[in-house]
Amino acid sequence: MRKKVIAGNWKMNMLPNEAISFIESLTPLVKNTQNEVILCVPYTDLFYSLLTAQNTNIKIGAQNMHWEENGAYTGEVSAQMLKSIGVEYVIIGHSERRQYFAETDETVNKKVKAAIANELKPIVCVGENLQQREQGKQEEIITTQTRLALEEISAKQMENIIIAYEPIWAIGTGKTATSEDANNSIKAIREEVQKLYGEEVAQNTIILYGGSVKSSNSQELFSTTDIDGGLVGGASLKADEFSKIVTAV
Repeated sequence: MRKKVIAGNWKMNMLPNEAISFIESLTPLVKNTQNEVILCVPYTDLFYSLLTAQNTNIKIGAQNMHWEENGAYTGEVSAQMLKSIGVEYVIIGHSERRQYFAETDETVNKKVKAAIANELKPIVCVGENLQQREQGKQEEIITTQTRLALEEISAKQMENIIIAYEPIWAIGTGKTATSEDANNSIKAIREEVQKLYGEEVAQNTIILYGGSVKSSNSQELFSTTDIDGGLVGGASLKADEFSKIVTAV
């Protein structure tokens, strides 16, 4: 049976002192959960978060990385750099990166391969926008994004990859896909993984839902057949609210 994973994506929020305080508050609230708890924090918070989360069940991730190991890439951070300080997870291909920073399926794939090569666990984001959804193209979009993100990735490497389905129209809008719609989209992603790697890999792949996840809808979402947890945005900025999501199932 697949474990539940709840990952918070702080985006461009939280100063180091706020990150320390948050983790100290969250720790006792989630210490008994069997679910995987991840906080993906800004670069400036990584070191402080890693120190504060030591000896807890909270894992720390980054929100992005470059695919090259080093070089003349001003302002970028490599997988090797993240790994060197103890980061375990990294979000790749978030819709905001695709929308605002020219991420493409090709660069997402390069980053996935670089993350795996450096023993980081990528959380790979896929999702359709409102226009694509209204045109009935959501399944085509998300399965294509999944396939292209995983090019040249082996079945063995899939053991360390998490996929996150985030309908773009539901991110930060307060709108949430119904649990049935979200589950059906994730089922389609799982079927694409099955085409690529077979039934066993597909059934073992953790696929999260993201898009205005909060304590009031998390239990319903996470109780479906194919949703294995959440990639949580705004609701991950409040320890009490986030803890309720973590312990929803």
